[in-house]
Amino acid sequence: MTARTPIYMLAVAMAVSLAPVNRHAGAADAQDAMRESAQPTVLRVGAKRELKRPSAAAEIARDGDVIEIDAGIYEGDAAVWRQHRLTIRGVGGRAHLRADGAQAEDKGIWVVKGNDTTIESVEFSEAKVEGENGAGIRLEGAGLTVRDCFFHDNENGILTGANAESDIVVEHSEFANNGFGDGQSHNLYIGRVRSFTLRFSYVHHALVGHNVKSRARRNTVTYNRIMDENDGRSSYAVEFPNGGLAFVIGNIIQKGPETENSTAVSYGAEGLQHPLNELYFINNTVANDRPGGGLFLFVKTGTDAARIVNNVFTGRGEVLSGPGEARNNVVAAKSAFVAPVNFDYRLKAGAAAIGRAIDPGSAHGFDLRPVAEYAHKAQKRARGGSGKLDAGALEYRRER
Repeated sequence: MTARTPIYMLAVAMAVSLAPVNRHAGAADAQDAMRESAQPTVLRVGAKRELKRPSAAAEIARDGDVIEIDAGIYEGDAAVWRQHRLTIRGVGGRAHLRADGAQAEDKGIWVVKGNDTTIESVEFSEAKVEGENGAGIRLEGAGLTVRDCFFHDNENGILTGANAESDIVVEHSEFANNGFGDGQSHNLYIGRVRSFTLRFSYVHHALVGHNVKSRARRNTVTYNRIMDENDGRSSYAVEFPNGGLAFVIGNIIQKGPETENSTAVSYGAEGLQHPLNELYFINNTVANDRPGGGLFLFVKTGTDAARIVNNVFTGRGEVLSGPGEARNNVVAAKSAFVAPVNFDYRLKAGAAAIGRAIDPGSAHGFDLRPVAEYAHKAQKRARGGSGKLDAGALEYRRER
């Protein structure tokens, strides 16, 4: 007993001395939990607000905050957003960030360094930097959702870095006239990220560069209008330079008479660099208005799989260069559409594409049958889920 008593007393003394520390640590943990569960702070920006410019909000925001920017034009303002889980949105209409020479870190109008950022109802224009690749949004963090935004007349619309943990979603947005004009800058340029989704968006008139360029490991490009129209000079309409898993479904894609590149869609041209390289090109309508014709779809030799099914191709050119399983596609004259001169590619009564499609099946758990279609401008509408499926991006609808 006498030998064990000092050890026992020492243990009791240590427990007593540590108890206050544990209580303080518990209180700190509780405070952290309360902060995490609390409602986010809403920071309001506008001409009549305490915060006059978005950059002022960027300086004081904390993780999880909501920044609401009154509709209007904000000239000469640029910002770096370092916080995580921000929601930044225009209210009462779009908030227009017109660079007018302003830039952040010589990269663009907004440089997003935080993770899991959502940006809604914001317009970005005139981003220019010394490196000739100024972006409306330059993403350096992981995770970005862009909704109901308009990017125009920038050297890049959205430009992202490489991040294997980053998922990017762009929906219901418009991109126009972005690019420096050197072929190295684009309407949308997505780096080597985990996934990229583009849906229900209007992407057009890239200046010499591509309308959509993505190096993502997984790409889902669905129900968009991607066009040069009459005077656009883009290179590729859609490019996946390094392959990856790509689902391209229900898009209206058009190459114009002034295009800089005779190929509409390119897959793997710079080398297949992902563990899985498969292309599913399903129920798209692709028009080539280039007088000299061209190529609708290029697929790199060595691609694991390329399934080209239920598409409608119109205009001069070769449908496919490279490997691929091409089934049940329709080559149609311009007379099969309601008003192709106005880029209205709805099917006319009696068009061969009506009821022509087959069930495209699924791949990697993704249903390849189109369930929606693009509605102009940057909207969506449901596509019939029963009965015979029409080929192409737009199902036939009887005039009422």
